[in-house]
Amino acid sequence: MLVLFETAAGYAIFKMLDENKLKETDNLYLEFQSPEAANKILKLKHFEKFADTTEALAATTAAVEGKLSKILKKVLKKFVDKDVQEKLLVADNKLGTAIKEKFSLQCLSNSPVQELMRCIRSQLDSLISGLPKKENTAMMLGLAHSLSRYKLKFSPDKVDTMIVQAVCLLDDLDKELNNYIMRCREWYGWHFPELGKIITDNIAYVKLVKVMGTRDNAAKSDMSDILPEEVEEKVKETAEISMGTEISEDDIIHIQHLCDQVIDISNYRAQLYDYLKGRMMAMAPNLTVLVGELVGARLISHAGSLINLAKHPASTVQIIGAEKALFRALKTKKDTPKYGLIYHAQLIGQASTRNKGKMSRMLAAKASLATRVDALGESTGFDLGVEHKTKLESRLRFLEEGNIKRLSGTGKAKAKFEKYHGVSEIKQYPVAADSTLPSSSKRKRDSDNKPLIEEIKTEVEEETTETTKQKKKKLKKEVKEEEEVEVKQEVEEQGEGKKKKKRKKQDVEEVEVKEEVQEEEATTPSKGEKKKKKKKGQEVGESSTAAVETEEVVQESSEKKKKKKKKHKEVVEQE
Repeated sequence: MLVLFETAAGYAIFKMLDENKLKETDNLYLEFQSPEAANKILKLKHFEKFADTTEALAATTAAVEGKLSKILKKVLKKFVDKDVQEKLLVADNKLGTAIKEKFSLQCLSNSPVQELMRCIRSQLDSLISGLPKKENTAMMLGLAHSLSRYKLKFSPDKVDTMIVQAVCLLDDLDKELNNYIMRCREWYGWHFPELGKIITDNIAYVKLVKVMGTRDNAAKSDMSDILPEEVEEKVKETAEISMGTEISEDDIIHIQHLCDQVIDISNYRAQLYDYLKGRMMAMAPNLTVLVGELVGARLISHAGSLINLAKHPASTVQIIGAEKALFRALKTKKDTPKYGLIYHAQLIGQASTRNKGKMSRMLAAKASLATRVDALGESTGFDLGVEHKTKLESRLRFLEEGNIKRLSGTGKAKAKFEKYHGVSEIKQYPVAADSTLPSSSKRKRDSDNKPLIEEIKTEVEEETTETTKQKKKKLKKEVKEEEEVEVKQEVEEQGEGKKKKKRKKQDVEEVEVKEEVQEEEATTPSKGEKKKKKKKGQEVGESSTAAVETEEVVQESSEKKKKKKKKHKEVVEQE
């Protein structure tokens, strides 16, 4: 059984004398307490020394990646017999699989092997002869420095640091340019204040100041490369009538130096933007297609690296850059922000105000997927970003047009879609609200209760007809009784004088008047009946009809009485 041990100085191949020691790994360290005991278990077969640190670095980087270096291949060909079926103990599992594929050897790398490697490392100086301790430590130090430098240089996590630095520098250049241009406009504005209103472009203003100098040179200077003809003529005309103060040549020289600085910085900014654009397309093509170069680079710089951005969920990507507003909203228990740096993306800028929040949520979800593909995927194309961008543009078109179509294929999606689009309702002022008359609700109630009112009317009419008939019968009976009484009285009083007859006539008249009053009281309805009739509805008209009928009956009875009186007078006179 052979053991392959890797050191900073070279490769060592040991022959294991006692294979049973691997079965008892718990107490294996006791066998390596002294160099003599270690030499009884292991015997050095060959040690291949590295020529320099570059060769050591190449061997170690190949071992880290799970590949075989050239030196290791030579050693295994020379000192490992293929005919003898021996096992090779290896520390790294990847290296063991590579050796097995190349040389078809049985390689072992398990926990007992790892314990054996630790024991060999403790007695390395005594086991490997011909390798001084100082030389070994120097090789270890050199290999550590070169390996760390190699990892920093070729680490995929650290390539995006250039993007972070470029974006930060671009933001600083924008601030400096704004400050310089403001200073130049204010400084030259004392001499030629009208020029600031005519030319609004900052770079054109700075170039014109550099070419023209003082306003006295406006007529002589050539401005055709900077301004169109109409603006050039206007500048020359206003320069002759300008109300600005006079300045010296020394002042204009310093202003022109400032203009040179502004032009140089603006040119460098354009170059830096092109560099950043190329780096972003190489580093994160899908994110660049979705969000844009500047927004994508700012997201990466805010997260720290592309891998850190890929670890963020979509909800965090949506709010990156708005941390202050988020924590302020959480403290005050108000609405949290809908977007951060992603607000400056093109898709969100195209959306209306009511759809910006929805678009930012969808764009953040797609951007998080794109960053994961860019950071962890093997493909270098931008097909995924183009596909997601077309989907988002179609969604935005649906939202802006307001068409109710199947967004995700469910009824709930339609309901949510309609929730964010309230139908505009036009309300008009009701003209009926201006009237002071009572509302038509009572009429509606009356119309609803028409059948009840009709039943009550029929009942009242029946009652009134019955009462009138009874009253007529009573009046006829009373009239007959009175006639009989009068006839008897006339027969009894035939022998008396005229005075008594006159008194009887007065008494009869009084009795008749009383009877008439009683009849009228009997015919007229009482107060309780009137109240009932008012409650039931239209009883006023019915009572009037009954009164008319009773009056007719009274008139008939009074006429009969008059006729009887006349007859009675005639009989008395004849006697």
